[in-house]
Amino acid sequence: MNTQLNGKIALVTGGTTGIGLATAQEFAAQGARVYITGRRQAELDAAVDAIGPAATGIRADAANLADLDKVYAQIARDAGRLDILFANAGGGDMMALGAITEEHFDRVFGTNVRGLLFTVQKALPLLVDGASIVLTASTTSVQGTAGFSVYSASKAAVRNFARSWAMDLKDRGIRVNVISPGPIRTPGLGGLVDDASRQGLFDHLAAQVPMGRLGEPEEIGKAVTFLASNAASYINGIELFVDGGMVQV
Repeated sequence: MNTQLNGKIALVTGGTTGIGLATAQEFAAQGARVYITGRRQAELDAAVDAIGPAATGIRADAANLADLDKVYAQIARDAGRLDILFANAGGGDMMALGAITEEHFDRVFGTNVRGLLFTVQKALPLLVDGASIVLTASTTSVQGTAGFSVYSASKAAVRNFARSWAMDLKDRGIRVNVISPGPIRTPGLGGLVDDASRQGLFDHLAAQVPMGRLGEPEEIGKAVTFLASNAASYINGIELFVDGGMVQV
């Protein structure tokens, strides 16, 4: 058994599917006790079963501040501290500039920016000195994507949060890094289009990646685990692209 995170207490928001679930599974496999959040109880229960006995699920919406208070109150009661925070909850859908609505903007920024900010802020009393925070951004933070401007802007904001928070938290030795996935085979990516168009979307995106394929959630989970671990003890404030070279060449 790998023990890179042995004895660590970790929280993964948005941990029921895709990248969040794969990362929580990797954390647990590396010896961590893992808390995950999700909005839907059935998916939360299934994720806990998939992760195993090291996992605890807490039903919560990361965009809801009262729910975040509930999450941290439970972790405080159960564990009394937090060593790793993977602020991963987020999402978005496609909408062309002329069609963007106030509701669309508020929903995407409400989770990806506002929710992420308060996820980190409210964790501070529980985070130990020397803890690791990893934020989920995207290759869209540095690329233009037609019909995806609100989501892309929200992820650019996440990237800048890490730069500033690394400075805010330097006296506590808390590292803040960003993981920016390329196209990853997740339910969220597939959900951007209807069933009939899904394979076409996957093929189109894979053709833009030098490696010629989509990434898998487990590949992101391993990269996040590295950033969260002591192996990355001198890595702070970075944006790690895990994208098969998509925005690198």
